[in-house]
Amino acid sequence: MLLTAVIIYILITVSIGAWSSKLVKSSKDFVLAGRQLPLFLSASALFATWFGSETIFGASSEYLDHGLQGVMEDPFGGALCLILFGMFYLRPMYRMNVLTLGDVFKKLFGERVAFLSSLFMVPAYFGYVAAQLVALSLILGAIVSIPLTTGIIISAAIVVFYTFLGGMWAISITDFIQTTMIVVGLLWVATMVANQAGGVMPILESAPEGSFQFFPEPRWDSWVNYLGAWMILGLGSIPSQDIYQRVMSAKSEKVAVRSTYMAGGFYLSFGLLPLFIALGAKVLYPEIYLENKQMLLPEMVLQHGGLTVQVLFFGALLSAIMSTTSSGLLAPAAIISENLIKPTFGKNWKDEQFLWVLRITVIAVAVVAIFMASWKANIYELVADASILLLVSLFVPLTAGLYWKKASRFGAVMAIFMGTGSYLLLLMVPLPVYPHVIALFISAAGMLIGSFLKPKKIKTKKYVPESIS
Repeated sequence: MLLTAVIIYILITVSIGAWSSKLVKSSKDFVLAGRQLPLFLSASALFATWFGSETIFGASSEYLDHGLQGVMEDPFGGALCLILFGMFYLRPMYRMNVLTLGDVFKKLFGERVAFLSSLFMVPAYFGYVAAQLVALSLILGAIVSIPLTTGIIISAAIVVFYTFLGGMWAISITDFIQTTMIVVGLLWVATMVANQAGGVMPILESAPEGSFQFFPEPRWDSWVNYLGAWMILGLGSIPSQDIYQRVMSAKSEKVAVRSTYMAGGFYLSFGLLPLFIALGAKVLYPEIYLENKQMLLPEMVLQHGGLTVQVLFFGALLSAIMSTTSSGLLAPAAIISENLIKPTFGKNWKDEQFLWVLRITVIAVAVVAIFMASWKANIYELVADASILLLVSLFVPLTAGLYWKKASRFGAVMAIFMGTGSYLLLLMVPLPVYPHVIALFISAAGMLIGSFLKPKKIKTKKYVPESIS
């Protein structure tokens, strides 16, 4: 029965994708849903941006090992990112009215920096999508016992199909349904766990000492690493196409801002539920406290939950991860098509031709992600690696370009190369603090030095004398 319910749910999702293809008339419809999303669709789409494998599988297993200190990145950093984006980044970028984040860099620094930033942006998504495919495969494997690689391929085929057809329209509509499933499913399972344990307090009281310690030890390196964990998603995902495309799909600037605040609040609230459920599962069922802690929650539900609980829980899991995967496929496809392929080969393309390039690129991104997922199967590491690359390369140029009038093209290039290069070098050196924290400051130094060495050229209007009548 569980397998039947999962198949029915997947068929419904795919059907929505097929139906939403009728709404796609242009590339703008495919990437930004024509900028027509109302508040409820925009907020649910943003909430579902990262509420996927890392939040449910990765963060819960990290919490069991390291307590709250282990999950500052997600969900706390994810909620921070949504709120910061709405406060400081959304308004100036929404008014630019462009298709991709690469186009934003083009407006700020010119076509060459747009091309360069796109080259640095795209690789991060391969690991991000790979993490979601691993998680979907784990779910399918728990239900029907299939090998990891087979599950990855099946999962990719499902998500690619409806993303290929409906783009952001398919993502947004399915996100609303999937968000409902996530909320209902997690609340139901959390209630079940609390009831079986005799209430919430017995579970919380059984937590190991230090599990709820929110702030680090009073040492400088502990604080630097603590803030560094917040930065990974909190700052690193700000220069990302997936959050950009979801925010810019809102029908107005006011709706977009409200949706970021609502999504940030929902994300933090419901992001804590998997941590509570995982702690309860460890207390109630120590016999299934597996070596692979990423599978603790599914195994608990399969062994000790009734059919209703199983359907709701696995429905929530599938919803969360499919939503994140589809967005992760569309984001790099848009960047590759708009900012890498089109400037070189498609300057004279009609919009219909460009739309097909977008769709084909979705498939290409999925193929690369499949190979990555088969190579590295740790969900938390895959997602963290993706966000760190964006943090050390693009966060500083984007922020400076929006808020510092002297930020120059050369400064942006230096920030990108110095941030990324220093991070890769620092990975090989034993350090008391996270290397991405140091690399972020080096990226900022690159922006300052480059902007002073080659200042921004001020465009002056040519003087035209007034005609004398």
